[in-house]
Amino acid sequence: MRILRKIRRTLKVHYGLANFNSIECAVATTGTFDGVHLGHEKILSQLVKKAREVGGESVLLTFSPHPRLVLQPDVPLELLSSIEEKTTLLARSGLDHLIIQPFTKAFSRTPSLEFVREILVNTIGVKYLVIGYDHHFGRNREGSFDHLKEFGPIYGFEVEEISALDIEHTNVSSTKVRQALNQGNVTLANDYLGYPYSLSGTVIYGDQIGRTLGFPTANIRLDFKNKLIPQDGVYAVWAIHKGIRYKGMANIGGRPTVGSLNRSIEVHLCDQSLELYDQVIQFEVHHRLRSIELFNTLEELKQQLKKDKEHAMSLLA
Repeated sequence: MRILRKIRRTLKVHYGLANFNSIECAVATTGTFDGVHLGHEKILSQLVKKAREVGGESVLLTFSPHPRLVLQPDVPLELLSSIEEKTTLLARSGLDHLIIQPFTKAFSRTPSLEFVREILVNTIGVKYLVIGYDHHFGRNREGSFDHLKEFGPIYGFEVEEISALDIEHTNVSSTKVRQALNQGNVTLANDYLGYPYSLSGTVIYGDQIGRTLGFPTANIRLDFKNKLIPQDGVYAVWAIHKGIRYKGMANIGGRPTVGSLNRSIEVHLCDQSLELYDQVIQFEVHHRLRSIELFNTLEELKQQLKKDKEHAMSLLA
């Protein structure tokens, strides 16, 4: 797991390039940075380090909504982080400036040369560019590291490419984090991310069957509709409400024993009983306990929930 550095500077968030004033010596990078995983952390660390070395300011240009949601609206896309979650994660990196540029079809047609000259150089003031492995930019992703090396001497900036980061010989990428979560392997996903994967949403009214079993649950409606939900199953989680952490377990998926096959998200707090309706709760997914099962009776389900709770409490101790 990542050890978060002490933040010495407050992240300045700029909503759109039009609201950013060019700086004298910008050390910049660009990308979607979905999930802000360990591969991204390596880029950010080098970005911040380089800015300190040259007396400049670190800048990340990212986009909202995610470009694929605009360019391929009919293709389902599950993301690791909302723009709010991404901003919170980036604030921990020591980054000076975050520019959140609205992504539109018109913006997507920006040629790579214009992107470099008008956005990176003239608007941001880039003097050093730090990019990740196999990074592309501009219209139809036509821009590449080779293009940047060619443009650098012309427009007065240097380029550094960060090689792929390996964990046990596996390249870290947002795609591989998504694959791990879709397989229910939250331990591997959390290793890739460098922090526990979390979901958050508003607590809504359910059928309250859990109360009759002695396991009241908070039914959660996710606030970010494109958020990736891990594979169906029962998980050990840390729930967070108003800054306080509670051990818990989450059921993601259907509830076949009570006749419900609709996918839902429910969280049971193991050692607390709180009234949470209409309030926002976040929970970190730490361990997958088991798959969703059909039990013959409610009593069998109740006994399994007792075992799940004991297992979750042990894993989270």
